[in-house]
Amino acid sequence: MLFLSLGAKAQVTGVVIDSKTRQPIDYVNVYYEGTTTGGQTDSKGRFSIKEDDRWNELTVSTMGYVTQKVRLVPGKKKNLKIMLVSSPRQIQEVTVQARRSRYSRRENPAVELMRKVIANKKSYDLHQKDFFTYSKYEKMVFSLNEFTEKVFEDSEMKRFAFLKDHVERCPETGKLILPLTVDETISEILYRKDPHTEKTVIKAQSSKGVNELVNTGDILTGVMKDIFTDVDIYENECRLLQYPFKSPIANSAISFYRYYIEDTVMIGNDKVIQLEFTPNNPQDFGFSGTLFVMADSSYQVRKVVLNIPMRSDVNFVENMIITQDFEELPTGERVAVSNDMLVELKLASFLKKLQVQRVIRNNNYSFEEISDKVFKHIKGTVFKEPDAEMQDDEYWNEYREVELTQSESQMGAFLDRLQRVKGFKYVIFAFKALVENFVETGDSIHPNYVDIGPVNTIITSNHYDKWRFRVSALTNANLNPHLFASGYVAYGTKTHNVYGKAQLTYSFNKKAYLPREFPMNNLSITYLNDVVSPFDKFIPTDKDNMFLALKAGSVDQFNHTKEVKLTYDREFLNGLKFNTTFTHTKNKPVDAMFYQPLDDADAPVNDPTKWKRSMTTAEAKATISFEPGAAYINTKQRRLKINKDAPIITVSHTMGFNKLLGSEYEYNVTEGTIYKRLWIPNSFGKMDFTIQGGIQWNKVPFPLLIHPAANQSYILEDNTFSLIGNLEFLNDRYLSVMYEWDLNGKLFNRIPLLKKLKWRELVGVNVLWGTLTDKNNPSKASDRSGLFYFPGHFRADGSYECNTVVMDQKTPYIELRLGVHNIFKLLHVEYVRRLTYLDNPNINRWGIRGMVRMSF
Repeated sequence: MLFLSLGAKAQVTGVVIDSKTRQPIDYVNVYYEGTTTGGQTDSKGRFSIKEDDRWNELTVSTMGYVTQKVRLVPGKKKNLKIMLVSSPRQIQEVTVQARRSRYSRRENPAVELMRKVIANKKSYDLHQKDFFTYSKYEKMVFSLNEFTEKVFEDSEMKRFAFLKDHVERCPETGKLILPLTVDETISEILYRKDPHTEKTVIKAQSSKGVNELVNTGDILTGVMKDIFTDVDIYENECRLLQYPFKSPIANSAISFYRYYIEDTVMIGNDKVIQLEFTPNNPQDFGFSGTLFVMADSSYQVRKVVLNIPMRSDVNFVENMIITQDFEELPTGERVAVSNDMLVELKLASFLKKLQVQRVIRNNNYSFEEISDKVFKHIKGTVFKEPDAEMQDDEYWNEYREVELTQSESQMGAFLDRLQRVKGFKYVIFAFKALVENFVETGDSIHPNYVDIGPVNTIITSNHYDKWRFRVSALTNANLNPHLFASGYVAYGTKTHNVYGKAQLTYSFNKKAYLPREFPMNNLSITYLNDVVSPFDKFIPTDKDNMFLALKAGSVDQFNHTKEVKLTYDREFLNGLKFNTTFTHTKNKPVDAMFYQPLDDADAPVNDPTKWKRSMTTAEAKATISFEPGAAYINTKQRRLKINKDAPIITVSHTMGFNKLLGSEYEYNVTEGTIYKRLWIPNSFGKMDFTIQGGIQWNKVPFPLLIHPAANQSYILEDNTFSLIGNLEFLNDRYLSVMYEWDLNGKLFNRIPLLKKLKWRELVGVNVLWGTLTDKNNPSKASDRSGLFYFPGHFRADGSYECNTVVMDQKTPYIELRLGVHNIFKLLHVEYVRRLTYLDNPNINRWGIRGMVRMSF
């Protein structure tokens, strides 16, 4: 945030215009040749840079125009008017095709040419080969963009004067940048057509920069790699910025894009036809750019340049250019040898702009047969060799395909100087507390062994304890890469109770920092002594998160839980996961919760002597899930999924044992979940479906029945019901369907104001079918032994009001969701309306919920 807020001063001002049209030209580079001093014109062609008496000439350059040198005359350095002349193209052979005023696909030579390109693409797609391998070098650099002179001369920024040594001019844009991180990877790609198998073996990996200042700095690298993925134009859909973009040579590209033949030109010794293309609707997920197609009967793509249309709905991206070159091998195949991407980002007008640059070089192609042993030896789709992060400079100097710039190669010195800045350690401390939600106990000299946090759980509240204070901590791999400890101590001001949790985890895999790093092979034992709401298990964040303390409905029914849990987690590289637990729990009802066994009365009585003091269970649970292609990042608090395109299938079974370690109940619960995301053609957004179902097979009291995934907070949580009340429905059979359609502005873009604001619409519906068999229904059970009265509240006159309503098998619970997101590119707000069971007691028929969520 400190870097992003750096500004600039200027004294030389002017405007750059086209010499013929007299229209202003934006994004023109204006600078002193051979220096780092310069700037760029805005949307009105205006520029402003610092005056420097050592230089009497400005260089003015941009793509498509002849670079111009402007002599600076003393006293006349304000309001300069600079006219640029369009640069002529070097054309070997030109075919002029007049454009029609209205685009038509009929009798259009460009369309006919593209039909041949698309029809022939399979014949030169490498994935039609039986086998292939190649080596891949990738470099990704994350930088501050359009850096300025303020850091060098303003009095308040003198302590950052050393940044001048690390600022450089980007050759592609001409702008000044300050590289912050450099990530390099050398890998080998292996492919087999039948059975279809693709493997990536990472042979070397290096990550340097400001992400080293935080122990979860791999989050930045992980997110960038998931957002700025490789674009393969031979795929119909290219996943980029977490959206599916239509390839310009997709099977259905003719109806999606407009094509224009521009020139016939030479690229090296290859004669090619140059075609421009753009989406029919610039706000659809498509590229604009240029295709260079071989001017022969092969119709192969020689080169492609991809951009995002200026009127695209994509957030934060000011400019993007992807350039791919395809060269012919001696064996005749045409392959991608380079794949470069440059993205300029603007998060907010008051923050510094950013630049992401990725460079890929492919070589050593081979189409020889690969033995089955090789594929069997490589575990998972991506395998990192054990010494990948330990390669020395000699190795990188030999295999690095693109040299590092001076600033990129001095990243270590940059960090050292940065950390020596007075007060900088307090900036890092605040960043870790606010963003990582943890405070480290070490420093640059002494290793950090223990993290204090989560910070947002220090002070919170609930109905039972009123105010609640908590101190939490966890160890990390600096102390031991296999053994991890975590826990907390909490105090309730109303009850004066002291609570706590302790967990010890052993990882059979050596970890870099956290025990939950992928893939997990962990054994954990946990002891819990705390008050717990029946719905805390449905919230993915910590139950003491201060932002969840404000509830939309009354939550006054808790259990004081004492629990011991033994857990084993095993993950495989193909997305398969196993989780097994054994849990011994003793629950004591507190606050408004009570357990009263059924008797001959019609309703429970407010007499604690007739209440059951506690209930004890012992259970084993096995869960298997499959998430092929899922991608995660690890925070110190939990693991977050960053790629929600991957489907999820989960099946679990829980078995309760009677008379084991004092357990009082025997039960069996089977549940399953299916999640799938569908992208709708023609940029109608995406649909998410989550289907869950479960059965409680045994006769059990209400705490062991199946509770719907209710969320009583004002904060939206995925896969939860927003308006179901506290213990409102209890079932032993259920099926829920949660459907969400994010139209991504498809309708709002028809309204000028909403289109300008880039607001996006969302509709959804949550449906629950449930039933309670007679054996578990207190009002219908023929054998009432072992059952409890359903939960509720005693009124002042002593009468009883039951919370729980038995669902009608033919009437599902339905809540409708209407949302607006991308508000200020940050906020997501929903109106939720309940459509059924409107006469249930103590319910909310509607509500407003919100969350903070950024997306492109």
